[in-house]
This record gives sequence, C-alpha cells and structure tokens, in this order.
Amino acid sequence: MELSLATSSEPVGATSMGAQGYASDDRNEHVRIYVNGQFFTRSTATVSVFDAGFVLGDGVWEGLRLVRGNLVALDDHLNRLFEGANAIQLDIGMDRKGVEDAIRATLAENDMHDDVHIRLMITRGMKKTPNQDPRFALGKPTIVVVAEYKAPNPITMKKGLKLLTSTVRCSTPDVFDLRLNSHSRLNYIQALIQAINAGCDEALMLDQRGFVASCNSTNFFILRGRELWTSTGSYCFNGITRAKTIELYAEEMGVVQQKDFTLAEVYSADEAFITGTLGGITPIAAVDGRTIGDGGTGPVTRAINDSYLRRIGVV
Repeated sequence: MELSLATSSEPVGATSMGAQGYASDDRNEHVRIYVNGQFFTRSTATVSVFDAGFVLGDGVWEGLRLVRGNLVALDDHLNRLFEGANAIQLDIGMDRKGVEDAIRATLAENDMHDDVHIRLMITRGMKKTPNQDPRFALGKPTIVVVAEYKAPNPITMKKGLKLLTSTVRCSTPDVFDLRLNSHSRLNYIQALIQAINAGCDEALMLDQRGFVASCNSTNFFILRGRELWTSTGSYCFNGITRAKTIELYAEEMGVVQQKDFTLAEVYSADEAFITGTLGGITPIAAVDGRTIGDGGTGPVTRAINDSYLRRIGVV
C-alpha cells in the first residue's frame, strides 16, 4: 500500500487530524526561507545533493513556536540544540546569539508575530563525496530556518487522536539517544506509516522491555484518577513541552509519576494526551481501537491545556 504524496507546498490533510496537523494558511505559499544567511522563496530554497543532511541525515534540528511575538522556551531549545551538536561533534559555526539572530531575522523577513512554527535545521554541510565519514565534510555547516504560519488544528482538540501501538520499538540510548534531535528518524517514520495504514493518527511505541515509551513524534501521558503518568524518560524524546507539562501539573494539580507502565494500564486510563511543540497538549481518543475515557477531551486534560496556554501566553 502506497501513501499518497503532496503535490503542493501544503501537505495532504493539512487541516485533518494528526499530531503534525495544523490549520492551512495561504500565507505559507509566500514565506521566505533562510539558507546560510540568505533568503529564498519556497521554490528556490535548496541544499546540495552532497550535503551531509541529505546524504545521511547528519545533523540536528529544533522546532520552535512563536506566540504573540515570544519565542516559547527559547533558552531550552538552544540548550538542546547545542547539546545535540556537541554530542555529534558538529560545529554550528555560530554562538547562541548568532543562532537566535538567524531565527529572528527570518521572522522579520516575513513580518511574522504570532501563530508561527519554526524549523531550525543544521547539518554538517557539504561533503567532498557522499559517504558516512564526517572527515569528508568540507568544514562549513548548512543552516536553514523555515518559519510557517501553523496554528494547532482546533478539530483535533475537540475530537482527539487515535493511536496504534507499533511493532517498531523505541531506540535504546546505546543505539540512538532520543535526547539528540537528529535528522535520522527512519524507525519512527516506519512506526507512523504502520499507524497511518491502520487508519490512525500517530504511533504509540514501546521500549525494548514492552513498557510504554513515547509516540513517534510526541510524548505520551495518561491520567489514572488524579495521578499523571508518563514514561521514565529513558526511551522517550527529550521533550521541552513534556518537561513543562510535568512541572505545571506537579505545581498546580497533583502527583506526577515518571514510571514504567503497560498497555493494559493505558487501556484502562481515565484520560490520555500527547505533548509537542506544535500541538501543545493534544487529547487521545483511542489506543488500538480502545476508547480512552469518554473518547473526547477529558476535564483534566482540558485543565492542563488551559494552564499550559496561559504559561506560554496564548491566553
């Protein structure tokens, strides 16, 4: 079974359900893209076939959100970016201020102030020949900033998402450390394809022992009574929204447990949701065909979402 591909700059189902879904905005057809200090239209923004990111996914990235002129959790994102680059000995060629200036220059070029999602991508740059060896890199990184108007899809918040538990397991830290935001995500794409082919929106993924770890692009939470459960963090993404959610729930609402738990405990949860930069707090309606709670947005999930939106300045 083949997946249909988008033929325009907006993805297929841009207004449909999905963890990466968002409300379509015609302004995105005209955004200008930052590539190594210059700006290009969507159709002319390119990198070389010899770029390390294209050759092997050799690079790091961040997704950031602009809300009412504020870059949400900017310091946290820059910390994760530079830690990831250091882990793979990638010289970004800029300090933190330089990276921030590139982001803000892109926003200024497009006169953007609100409801914007930014994808910052940095690779090891051009290589002498397309191979794995980083010693063939020519020494200058490729830096790309894509800023688009992306408001979370309101339909998703009302109806929730459907998850399928994938047969593909989350990587272990000795194989691929998920604290590193790398361009190499093929196993997570495979998991998502399984979910899509089964008519679901996102894949729920287990760790190597069979405990719930994360989703293919987001982090996963369940509510059992007034306790909020999420994985230990050993096999899930180093999510900034995840950390903020744990913090706000512990401060305002109740007990948070970062622990091992099973699919059986998910199926009997009172509520469930996922967290991510673009969608924030997104409710889960069903897992593996099992309705969670009443199949909509539960009252505690709604309260968590309201608190999170206040904290980032949306309301």
